[in-house]
Amino acid sequence: MNGLIKLELTRALRNRKFLFFSVIYPSVLFLLIAGSADSTTKIDGTGLTLPTYMMVSMASFGALTAVLMGNSERIAKERENGWVRQLRLTSLPGRGFVLAKTASAAVVSLPSIVVVFVAAAAVKHVRLDAWQWLVLTAAIWAGSLVFAALGVALGYLASGDAVRPITMITYFGLSILGGLWMPTATFPEWLQQISKWVPTHAYAALGQAIEQNQAPHAEDIAVLAVYFALFTGGAAWLYRKDTLKA
Repeated sequence: MNGLIKLELTRALRNRKFLFFSVIYPSVLFLLIAGSADSTTKIDGTGLTLPTYMMVSMASFGALTAVLMGNSERIAKERENGWVRQLRLTSLPGRGFVLAKTASAAVVSLPSIVVVFVAAAAVKHVRLDAWQWLVLTAAIWAGSLVFAALGVALGYLASGDAVRPITMITYFGLSILGGLWMPTATFPEWLQQISKWVPTHAYAALGQAIEQNQAPHAEDIAVLAVYFALFTGGAAWLYRKDTLKA
């Protein structure tokens, strides 16, 4: 399995388009959104300035891009060209394939988080304690596994041609409804109530709690745990179903 993880990492790092959208694009968006923002005015209901708030949002968005977009389309294409079928002929267990995909996506997501943090600290002078930077990085990185599992599930759900529009709709829907592009406080009241149950909202809330020097809310952790169970269960079921077809 280690060999497969190394192979997946090499393939991901050679994909310049993927690296741009997962590593550079989120930091560019952060600078566009927070570049001219006031660094003292706080967002209602958060106690955070816009640059501090958007730093976590864009770091989460970058990790989401890496694990969701990277997994779904690649798996769907590999199913079509027979690569997944060839792997089944080896001694690699099915869980090994899923773990290799998840691990490689998670490794690639780490630079996207760090680059956003560097941009926020260097350009917008966001300042946190050393332990906050470390815990924040760990929380966003670990939380991305929820969406890595979703990416695997989508890769087995749709064919190579159909997976891109399905993934894009999911990707933008989660980003917008979860408040990664704009604070949910700006949403209408009815939409705010819906956004509370979107996994990306709970995902970003983990980092925002750490920025506020607070422990993450149990409700947010529970929401992510439930979605992780649903996505991993769905990925496992779809993998077994695809195996039976083969």
